[in-house]
Amino acid sequence: MTYAFDTLRVRVQDDVARVTFDNPPINLATLAMGAELTRFIDQVADDDAVRVIVFDSADPDFFIAHADMSDSEADWPEDPPFWAVLERLSSLPKVSIAQIAGRTRGVGSEIVLACDLRFASAERAVFCQPEVAVGMVLGAGGTQRLPALAGRARALEILLGSEDFDAALAERYGWINRALPDAELDAFVDRLARRIASFPPDAVAAAKGMVDPITLPDSDGLAEEWRQTKLALARPQTQARLRRLLELGSQTRSPAELDHARFLGEL
Repeated sequence: MTYAFDTLRVRVQDDVARVTFDNPPINLATLAMGAELTRFIDQVADDDAVRVIVFDSADPDFFIAHADMSDSEADWPEDPPFWAVLERLSSLPKVSIAQIAGRTRGVGSEIVLACDLRFASAERAVFCQPEVAVGMVLGAGGTQRLPALAGRARALEILLGSEDFDAALAERYGWINRALPDAELDAFVDRLARRIASFPPDAVAAAKGMVDPITLPDSDGLAEEWRQTKLALARPQTQARLRRLLELGSQTRSPAELDHARFLGEL
């Protein structure tokens, strides 16, 4: 199968699809990227030549910065909503791996959380869920997935504090599987992806299928999170905070993005 996109680069080799987010200048999760990720998941679901999917980034500083704050709510897709796209990614009978080097915040973190496995650069990966700081809640599954990984108290610290976490602390909290030295990350993920892809696919799918009902959130919780997101976005205070972030230089390669958590605390 051929995969042709503008914001994703897809290469398939040895039953592994490596999907690289490539949306300059800072890998914003735009509506166009969301639509392409939806198309990719639809296509790869039926591709027997792909058993493992690895997501990485073309930008050394940003895995995915966050959602594009200039996108209008009226343009957000409702069929399917993005939480349903990520729910499908999680439930595929294939294995998805996030290889994170650089900042991943907001919906970028939620894409990472929807993957089966998460490995990050110890030196360069940074994680944050900034939504509460601007008056919102998460809309693509973060509130539903983080408690299962980190526990209630640590999930609330992540969500309510809206602070940056380095890879070592993210590993300690269960946000990711492992933090690895940057020089070893690519080889580790590549070896693991190829190893899993070499195993009988029915056994891999069965193992996932047994674990998923115990660990994955249900659709009702994901849908309610999405509803709360839309309610929050309609509030004047939320709109004012989003405008202020844009005025400070957010969505450009600036201190407002490189040190995003500090700017959130000063809103």
